[in-house]
Amino acid sequence: MTLSTSAEGVPTDRRSRSAGIGRAHAKAVLLGEHAVVYGAPALAVPLPQLTVTATARATGGPGEVSFTMTGSPSRPMVTQASDGLRRLITEFTSAMGVDDSPRLDVTIDGAIPHGRGLGSSAACARAVVHALADLHDREVTENETFDLVQTAENMAHGRSSGVDARTVGARAPLLFHNGEVQELSIGCYGLLVIADSGLVGRTKDAVELLREGFERHAGAKERFVRRASRLTEEARYALADGRPEELGARLTDYHDLLRAAGLSTNPIDALVEAALTAGSLGAKITGGGLGGCVLALTRMEQAGEVSQELYAAGAVQTWVVPLRGRAEHAP
Repeated sequence: MTLSTSAEGVPTDRRSRSAGIGRAHAKAVLLGEHAVVYGAPALAVPLPQLTVTATARATGGPGEVSFTMTGSPSRPMVTQASDGLRRLITEFTSAMGVDDSPRLDVTIDGAIPHGRGLGSSAACARAVVHALADLHDREVTENETFDLVQTAENMAHGRSSGVDARTVGARAPLLFHNGEVQELSIGCYGLLVIADSGLVGRTKDAVELLREGFERHAGAKERFVRRASRLTEEARYALADGRPEELGARLTDYHDLLRAAGLSTNPIDALVEAALTAGSLGAKITGGGLGGCVLALTRMEQAGEVSQELYAAGAVQTWVVPLRGRAEHAP
């Protein structure tokens, strides 16, 4: 039995607590969007500056679950997220042996904009998993957390690659390939300037658009996956070997690949061009596509100018994130 201490210093049974708290953060895909589900590698980075906190409160006997989400997400988005999170809670209750689950009021409060390719839905799901674990005094492993988050992600996006589910809890950049995950070696440093276009991305539409293109043109899928794999592998080694110019070039090349497949938009292309004009080493759309965010690899001394140019080109907000490995993250 795990004990905590009350305000008066009296030990209390944690299982009697009426609320639990869980946290997660955003992510960005450096390279590998879409191709990763066809067996290509993908590189993703955690964005610890953008966080989400979930609070799960038990409010009585067995009953329903209610959700409150901050940040003014659209009603369809709240409905979609709630459906996935309800399934997650059902799976958690079963997997963790929680009997007579109480009525829950779940509040999700975060700085991750919805529908921008930054892993908002996966971060919310991970935060809810850990809020439930805190509420019910259960230990959850990373693999159990991943499986539960995927439950919600598959409802939200269809077949999910698992990149988001892993990276929203990671402390270092990750390589994904054929179902395996490992931390990336970081040998070059810079800043990632993330720019929000203000336009909600449409992952399901992008996936369908790409699939239709593959069906119309013989060999298109193989060419796309082959090109994506080569660019991602080259970027991986540039990152490890300390060659930021080459890493930046591969980012821009990957954007061109996604744009050729119809997954970018004019506003996104304008942001990419603005970042490059301002001196970024490379820039691309990040996430599912058809809206969302752009990321730009930038030297420290140019970050301010790049951010200004991105705002001038239509960005509604930007974030500056150091590109670094686990050892440099605060514990």
